[in-house]
Amino acid sequence: MTFTKLSPLAMPLFDTDFLKKLEYLAIVSRRVFRGQLLAQQRTRQLGTGVEFADHRDYTPGDDFRHIDWSLYARHDELLLKRFQEEEDLHLYLMLDCSPSMGFGTPPKFDLARQMTAGLAYMALSNLDRIAIMGFADGILADYPLTRGKAQILGLMRFLENLQPAGNNTSLVHLVKSFVQRQQRRGVVIVISDLYDPHGFEEGLNILRHHHYEPHVLQLFDAKEADPPLRGELELLDMESNIVNKVTITERGLKQYKKIYGEFMERVQKYCRQYGMGCTVSPADVPFDELILRMLKESNIVRS
Repeated sequence: MTFTKLSPLAMPLFDTDFLKKLEYLAIVSRRVFRGQLLAQQRTRQLGTGVEFADHRDYTPGDDFRHIDWSLYARHDELLLKRFQEEEDLHLYLMLDCSPSMGFGTPPKFDLARQMTAGLAYMALSNLDRIAIMGFADGILADYPLTRGKAQILGLMRFLENLQPAGNNTSLVHLVKSFVQRQQRRGVVIVISDLYDPHGFEEGLNILRHHHYEPHVLQLFDAKEADPPLRGELELLDMESNIVNKVTITERGLKQYKKIYGEFMERVQKYCRQYGMGCTVSPADVPFDELILRMLKESNIVRS
């Protein structure tokens, strides 16, 4: 038996029903906490926001309108009010396009692209800015930072044209290129199976150290967790294209499932350790249900 790359499904990724679900999710997202996953970033700017933050000493040249006159009347001190101004969120979606994402029925890559479109649409509906990077061993495709719901059709065409490509997944190569850009910090959602031969931790560490807020959406196929394989087989590694002749016994399969389970637990343990959002899902679930679950698991949807 030989595992080969699966061709994409003929059914459209983004049909009319998909668009209806997007609009529903956009309505739901307006009731989302501006906290973790789709949170607005705040920056302190003098006198331009609506939420009081603190005071600072008056210096010559400051605008008199921002002096706290009631405080001056009580304490004879010239202090200026400082306010917080809400800024639009910058949401960066890192979509794994490595060949392993093409595995499964349906392929993991289908749900990954739908999730990317859904999360992007929710952000665009909230007047936030989004960018998408398709990656494998580096950046394969780049959808530049954009804003506004009118961008969704172009974004979906971009995603429809993507196909699994490249070689082994390398999250760290992607992230090193990403953090070198001159851009505002924001939320980074990594959508991947995380089958990175060098490990996923270093790439996420770099994002954290550069003050981005990473979240992980890990997709898998049920046959990867519990493969229905026995006997003498030839197995093709979808990312390296190396064929291995193996004999799969009950004992060997049990050991494989143990290692696979430990890998999945390692991802969740890492995310818990650093307070990072993490959603793990099989690839055969509806995208809208997964998005709602993802938001709830991030503690940002009002109950």
